[in-house]
Amino acid sequence: MPALTRYTLLSWATVAGILIVWWAVTALGLGARFHLPSPGDLAREAGVLAAHGYAQQPLSAHVLASLKRTLIGLGAGLAVGIPLGLWMGMSRTVFAILAPVFSFLRPIPPIAFIPLMILYFGIGEFSKIFLIFMAALSYVMLHAVSGVRSVPGDLISAGRNLGLTRAKLFLHVVFPAALPHIMTGVKTATAISWAIVVAAELIAAQAGLGFMVMDATTFFRVPDVYIGILIIGLIGLTLEFVTRAIERSLLHWQGR
Repeated sequence: MPALTRYTLLSWATVAGILIVWWAVTALGLGARFHLPSPGDLAREAGVLAAHGYAQQPLSAHVLASLKRTLIGLGAGLAVGIPLGLWMGMSRTVFAILAPVFSFLRPIPPIAFIPLMILYFGIGEFSKIFLIFMAALSYVMLHAVSGVRSVPGDLISAGRNLGLTRAKLFLHVVFPAALPHIMTGVKTATAISWAIVVAAELIAAQAGLGFMVMDATTFFRVPDVYIGILIIGLIGLTLEFVTRAIERSLLHWQGR
């Protein structure tokens, strides 16, 4: 059996094992049904949510609200963070100016800025999107800087010896060599952005999966809490698969 197929089967077997244990625990009454609904209960409640929505809004509206905030903030963060990180990596002057600021901000959990975002920008969309933007910017910029600085000096010297201009040296040598690090930053920023938008919605939102989980918790709608968490996890997994596919497409020249 090919190794890839074997590992895929192991992954599916793990998922199946978790579902079986979950079903057995609820079927045998080993846990309070209020705290741990059965898979059947969740399936029925998911059907109700799909048909009637949550809080007078379709379930798809909550999903799309979270995805929209995430993709806008993430896209803006990548659009600014990647060029800025490459610039910092190429210029010691720019690095010296900006590195202290981002080195101070990076260890602070983005969720800690939620009260300030609400204070400065209110509870509207901008505060949530700006929070995601700042987090994505920080992570992808860090990896872009690392990517540029990890380019072997021999490659740069060889390019210069071949008469490449600074622009061509960057385009044909530095950027391709730094791209694996940049893609690592993109994957990290994507995961962080999805986690942050859900956390932000837990505090101040009228729609979104985070709002749905918090509202359901407030009114002890436990099955809806589990369904919201499962949807969050599935979308996060989908985003990971998408970023991996993009990475494979861009870095097809890498040995596997």
